[in-house]
Amino acid sequence: MNPFYYVLSINGLLFLFSIIFHFFPPKKINAIYGYRTNKTMKNDTIWQFANAFFTKEFMKYSAISLVAALVLAYISKELTWQPMAIMLLSLAVSVVKTEQEINKNFDEDGNKK
Repeated sequence: MNPFYYVLSINGLLFLFSIIFHFFPPKKINAIYGYRTNKTMKNDTIWQFANAFFTKEFMKYSAISLVAALVLAYISKELTWQPMAIMLLSLAVSVVKTEQEINKNFDEDGNKK
């Protein structure tokens, strides 16, 4: 498979999802769409905060992962697991940063600090 197609199907799709998530954020707490954890689903304030913050981080890190994977595809003509690892790393960083911000701004009951 062409390495650029591989990168676009993995990291490009992730970036596309981040754009969709940015332009069509979840309006209310639901069990299907949005940044869903037990803590974020406690109340609407935490839900709106978490989804807004995650969307910003997700778009930033998915764009970085797409560029990094494209550069890697340009340098190396044989790609196997690298674009997937970059994608998973960008997702993990987005989730960790979001959870840190939630813990910094809200207590265990979901009230603003």
